Formats: sequence, C-alpha cells, structure tokens
Amino acid sequence: MRAMKMLLLAGAAMLGIGAAPAPPAMDRAAIATARFGNDAPWYRDRIPYFESADPKIDAVYYYRWQLYRAHQRDLGADGYISTEFLDDVDWQRHPYASLNDATGFHLGEGRWLNDRRFADDYINFMYASGGNDRHFTDHMADSVWGRYLVDGDRDGAVRHLPVMNHIYRLWDDKFDFDKGLYFVEPLLDATEYTVSSIDASGGRDGFRGGDAFRPSVNSYMVANARAIAKMATLTGDTAMAAAYTTRADALQQRVLADLWSEKLTHFIDRHQSRKNEFVSYWQPIRNRELVGYLPWMFDIVPDEAKYAAAWAHLLDPASLAGKAGMRTVEASYEYYMRQYRYLGKDPECQWNGPIWPYQTTQVLHAMANLLDHRTHTGPVTRSAYMRLLRQYAALHYQGSRLDLEEDYHPETGQPIVGLDRSHHYFHSGFNDLILTGLVGIRPRADDVLEVNPLLPDAADPQSLDWFRVQDVPYHGHKIAVTWDADGNHYRRGKGLAIEVDGREVARRDTLGRVEIPLPRANTPAIARPINRAVQLVRGQFPIASASSNTDPENVHDAIDGRTWFFPELPNGWSSAPSPAEQYYAIDLGKSVELARAELAFFADGKGFAAPAAYRVQGWIDGRWQDLATPTSRPIANGVTTLHWPARATSKVRLLFTQPRGKATRLVEFKLFGE
Repeated sequence: MRAMKMLLLAGAAMLGIGAAPAPPAMDRAAIATARFGNDAPWYRDRIPYFESADPKIDAVYYYRWQLYRAHQRDLGADGYISTEFLDDVDWQRHPYASLNDATGFHLGEGRWLNDRRFADDYINFMYASGGNDRHFTDHMADSVWGRYLVDGDRDGAVRHLPVMNHIYRLWDDKFDFDKGLYFVEPLLDATEYTVSSIDASGGRDGFRGGDAFRPSVNSYMVANARAIAKMATLTGDTAMAAAYTTRADALQQRVLADLWSEKLTHFIDRHQSRKNEFVSYWQPIRNRELVGYLPWMFDIVPDEAKYAAAWAHLLDPASLAGKAGMRTVEASYEYYMRQYRYLGKDPECQWNGPIWPYQTTQVLHAMANLLDHRTHTGPVTRSAYMRLLRQYAALHYQGSRLDLEEDYHPETGQPIVGLDRSHHYFHSGFNDLILTGLVGIRPRADDVLEVNPLLPDAADPQSLDWFRVQDVPYHGHKIAVTWDADGNHYRRGKGLAIEVDGREVARRDTLGRVEIPLPRANTPAIARPINRAVQLVRGQFPIASASSNTDPENVHDAIDGRTWFFPELPNGWSSAPSPAEQYYAIDLGKSVELARAELAFFADGKGFAAPAAYRVQGWIDGRWQDLATPTSRPIANGVTTLHWPARATSKVRLLFTQPRGKATRLVEFKLFGE
C-alpha cells in the first residue's frame, strides 16, 4: 500500500502538481578539478557526482572512482578490462592481468558510469575472449544482469547468453549430485585459510585443500541461474528460462535445508572431503564465518525471523564484530588470527579473522537488501547499516591518505599484508553501495525508477542531514536524488526530491520509498577508439626503446595500457635525470595511420617533473618528421592530448627536454588513428 501511495505521488509530480524548484546542479568541472586535479577531464562527463553532510564518505566516494580509473587496463583492439591488482601477480591470466573473482565488484561499480564502454568491453572480454576461465568462483552472469537493470541495454545483456549457459554447465565438475550442492576449495573461492581449509589440515595450514559446500559458491550459482533465466526470457527462449529457473529454485532449497545451522543460527560450510583424517564428509564446520551472509546478498533467504536472527552475530563483539570492522570468522575460533603464511617476513593473505573489503562489501549489500524489502530484520537497523558503512569508509584511510589495501586487523584497522601489490586494491565495491544503499536507487527491469534511501531518522547519530547525487545514468535518462532533512541546506524545501533529465518529478517530506513510472530511453552509443601502442606480450610489436634507463620492464611500462598516478606504486618508464634531451620511441612493426597521441606524465614535486618542452615525430619517407610541435608544456598527473592531420607511419617517437636536475616518468604513451 505504501509503495502504491508513493507511485501515485510520483505520477502527480510528473504532471507538475506540487513540484518544487530543483536544487542547483553541482558544478561538475569544479568538483572534478578539486578531486582529481589535472586528471579531471577523464572523470568530468563520466561519473555521477555525490555530496553529503559527511566529508569522509564524500572523499572515499571520489577516491573509489579514482581507483576504478586506475584499474582500467587498455588492451588495444580488445578494449578495456578491470584489474584486481594494479601491477602483475603470478596467478593472473597472462598477458592480460585479468582475474575473474573480482568481476562482480568491477561491473557493480562500472554500471554507474555514463561512459558505458568500460563495462561493455569488460563483459565482452570475459565472455568472448575467454576471460572467464573459472579460475575462481564468481557471480558474473548476475552482474551482467545487474548492469542491464541500470542501463536497460537489452542487446548488451543477452549478447553472450550462449557462453553464459556453457560456462554455467562447466561448473558441474564442482557439483555434488548426491547432495544437490556445489563445493569448492576455499582458495578457489578467493578465501584461503578458512575454517574448512584450516580444520581439514588439522590446524597445521589451510592454504590449499578443505573442499566444502559453501554459502558463497551456492549463492553465486543461484544468482547466475536466475540471471540466465531472465536473460533467456528477454530473448524468448522459454525452455532455457524454465530450465534455469528450476535449477535455481532447487539449489535455493538445498542451501536453506542443508547450509543453515540451527545450532549456530547461521549459514555455514559443510566439509566435502571424502578422505581426510581430520574432518568427515558432510560434517558442518564448527564456527560462524562472514560468508554466511551471502545468501541475503542474492535474496535467497525467506523473510522469516529465524533467519534474521543470524544478523545478531555481525553486531556481537564476541562473534563477528571487530572494533575496526567485520571479522571473517568469529573470535572464538581456535585458530582465529593465527598467521600461517608469509612472503619472506611479511604476512600473506588469510581469512581466519582479518577484515576484507571484499566480503565487507558483500555483507553491506546483503544488509541493504534486508533493510530495503524485508519485514524481519532481526537486530539490523538503518543506524547499524550507516555505522558499518562509515566503518568501512574509514578503512580506506591511512592517516590522511586514501589507499585501500587487501586486508586489515579487525581490532586496529591497520593493513596486515601491506605488500607493494596491495596498494589501491580493487576487489571490493563502495560507490555501488552508496548509490543503491545510502541513496537508495534500487535498479529494476521494468519501467519504474525506485528510490529508498537507507538513512536513519534525523535524531539518530548516524543520520545525514543532506545529500545530493546527480548525473546518474538510468534506463537512458539522467537522474538526481536530493535529501535535505530540514530544507536549510539547499533551500528548495525539505525532504526527498527526485529529478529526471533536469526536471523534478517527485518529492516527499520524509525519508521513504518513491516509485516513479519512467519509460526507458535509448542508451547512448559507445565510442571505441583503439589504442595502437599497447604491448601486451614483451618482445612483440609494438616495441619501445628509450634514451636512458633501458631495462626492458621499465621501457615496457609506458605502453602496457595502464594509467595511474598513485605515488605508492610507480608506473611507467622513468628516465635518468640527465642528459636534458631524451626520447621514447615506439616501433609499431607496420605502417599505421595515426592522428592523435595521449601522453601521461607523473610529477611528485621532488625528483620527477613533466618535460619543459616536447614534440612528437613519425618515421615517414625514411626519416623522422614532426607530427605535433606543441608550444606549451604538457600537464603532469593527467593526460595531454595532441592532434595532427592523419599520417601513415611505422614508428613514433617523443622527443623532450627535462627541467634541470629532474627525471621524467612517462606513465603511458597512447596512439590513435582518429
């Protein structure tokens, strides 16, 4: 009844009844410059803009877009992918640096960009180019459906349906037909050193082994099956839709019947190992883990009080509630926080207690679902949700510096692993939480915009007096949501207001659900200029050379398709500080028509600075000829774009003059034909 009332209110607002003037739009250019400096042009027309009464949440929101941008690797003709680690790790898919375990987070964040290329390229890579190699468990099909709920692009959603079907069936190798459940080794669930793997080793280790029927993989497979069924329905394939609906329903029932522990009031693992001296087949694990909340992330759990009682453990300091964040296993576990694995003297990743942004994100999504559309929420309140969201935001800070790492100590909030690879780690989400939880945009498949901010009432210490988000893409429109508790911040009236394409269409005085009929519009076309200067495989064209510091890896790093400016992890070719005149050249291996270059330079106010002068030349008619001779200096910590009349050339070089005593770090050198 409440939803119907809000629907009628929204319909009246769309006719102009009682609509108040829309708040003034945020200045995108000014915000982008303030948040991203010289790199602002990349963000200006791409991201949704957000502001609130909590400056720390705001700062983390914009940092997370910076993190997303840094992890977009340009593969040239294969488009962009999102990476988990900024630099290479041994277990990635070579030479692309892709890993399938974090794809759900990458697509969850990327679906909110106004530039749809990054998510679209990534989906194409994962399904058309073999990127989903099943190295780890994932909920990728569900994430593709989640993207469709935002952009409404039917063709983009169903394009890879046959491959999704094929990959889903490949998981039969991890399906126990006797029990009707999937099992997985925790390491291949991207969660090594869990209760099941440690106990299966008799407490001696836990990196490998410990196959278990887990709430994670089974929740993913329910979600993927439902997504495939919905996409099959879009194509008219009723047989596939029915088959996957049946499969999802059967698996859901097995999760509820067999992975719910009445003793622990929690969803838990059961051991799958048939020949093990320490554990037995089908034996339930002995402690609660954070992974037990994943069934709520995918709306698998019935709206019943007995299940909602599980959330008490998340808020209990004796169980899963650490002082600084969510423990991955409760503190009473025999091997809680025992460090088993090291890289030299440095501790390595484990899931026997540390906070992981990865699973923290999943649990906050699960909690948002509980609060948004469940009657039985147990001890969970909107105040608790906002407190935990703020607690998660705080993990992004190291002092005053923003740098999200792999895992954290649950009592101190300090990074545990702290290796070079750990800086600015992207196996989690945040902005998706802000947009779907705090702001409350609940993406749907039908022609309705639904908004339900998960904020507590104004008297609560976790409340926000005001917020605004704008330039949010939704079903081909641009939407904005504004909350002003007393009307004093924006001075356009108190309450919650919704705008579509710059026009206010709904308003209510209090927090609550608003549903607005919104016929979808055409989604914007995707532009795909191709970078011709990406070297994926060392030793293959294009091949770079340089005037100094010619270590092959150093030279390669300026054409590896990666662009970021974080000082904690150097990226690009770094020259020697002398002589002043230097060059960086790219041999394309064949004649290519080029008309544009993008140059990214890093500066730190210390040893590195952008060149004082520079020009770009091409090898044409047997000699070097100028293509672009700019008169102003290139920018630092951003991208300088140069244009020239299209010319065919097989080699390009950058000639530049360094400021006295300074070296140059060329982060990335890109070449385009248009």
